[in-house]
Formats: sequence, C-alpha cells, structure tokens
Amino acid sequence: MELIELSVAKREATGKGAARRLRADNAIPGIVYGAKKEPVKVSIDAASFDKVIRENGTTGLFFDLEIEGETSRRAMLKDFQMDPFGLRYQHIDFHEIDMDAKISIVVPVETEGVSAGVKEGGMLQIIRRELEVICKPKDTPESVKLDISELEIGDGIHVADIDLGAEIEIPFDTNFTVVTIVPPESVSEEEELEEEAEIGEVAEGAAGETEAAAE
Repeated sequence: MELIELSVAKREATGKGAARRLRADNAIPGIVYGAKKEPVKVSIDAASFDKVIRENGTTGLFFDLEIEGETSRRAMLKDFQMDPFGLRYQHIDFHEIDMDAKISIVVPVETEGVSAGVKEGGMLQIIRRELEVICKPKDTPESVKLDISELEIGDGIHVADIDLGAEIEIPFDTNFTVVTIVPPESVSEEEELEEEAEIGEVAEGAAGETEAAAE
C-alpha cells in the first residue's frame, strides 16, 4: 500500500455559490469523514489532484492528507463527481481509515501471460475488470493478477479459483466467471449474424422501394 501525500485546506463557506467560486480559483471542494470524527470540509488544489490521478488512476488510492491546522489523516478516495463533460472534478469524498481495521475496496483485474487457447485462435474475454476485496489497508493489492497462460479454449477463471492469501478476501454469493477463453467460431458466428442482419435490412429496404414503385 502506497500513501500519497496531499495538502488540503479547510473551508468554511458551503453551498453552490461557494463551490463555484472554489472551482473558478482552480480548487475542488471536498470532505474528509470518518466513523469517529466530525467531517472536515476541505478544498483541494485541482492541478495537484489531477497530477495524482494521471499518475495513479482512481482505483485503490490511499492518501496522507495534510490538513492545515490539524494532524495529518490517512484516508482513501471514496467517491468523486465530475462535470457533465467528464473534464473537471466537481467534488471529492475522502474516507478516513483505521490502519488496523479491514476495509472494502475495488481493485482492477490484470492478466499475466499469453493463453494457450489464444495461441490456437481463441479470444480472451475479461468479464470482470474490477473486483471487490476486503482487507486491511496495508494488505491492499494494487491489482488482482491472474495467470492465464495455461488456459485452453473453453477454460476460464472463476472468482472461487482466486487465492490472494489469508489476509485478503474476495466476497461473492455466486461463483461468477472473471476471465474466459472463447473459441474462434464464437467470434465468427457473431460476425455472421451481424452480416445476415445487415443483408436482411437491405433486402427489406429494396422490397419496400419495389412496392412503392408499383403503387
């Protein structure tokens, strides 16, 4: 687990007008909350936060928040809102964490190796690109890495097959598929169905034009 240092300022003003003024000054309104402390309203420098996201993505981030006038707090990125165009952050939620307590967090799925089935013409399908894990912050994996090199066509990896060690749990009710290798004919059949649908539409259009001409 990596702690990203980020300085934030306290903010007193609230409401839409205050939030708009913050954004106009290239700052992002946010809040830091935890189970045993009062929430703290903060503002975050937009350029600093954008840099963090460019370098680390948005999944599984932990911060050492330096809040002016307070001791630093360790928190995870819990949620964020973007503008309608997905260009600017509108609000950020941080959740303070207890380093000794387990948390639930979503991490990306990564595959390793080249599948034997893919070498034979099959195609890798990643059904779940993210998985929820439950663990202490220090044990949080950057990703769930799956070795697919031994998978033949028709094989797959289900969630129950994944062992991340005793300290990390993946909660699930149904033993769903995470990745699978599909046969090449599945891809060909799908393309054929699309072509048949297009031919049918063209034929219907031609028939309609013939009927209209006859009238």
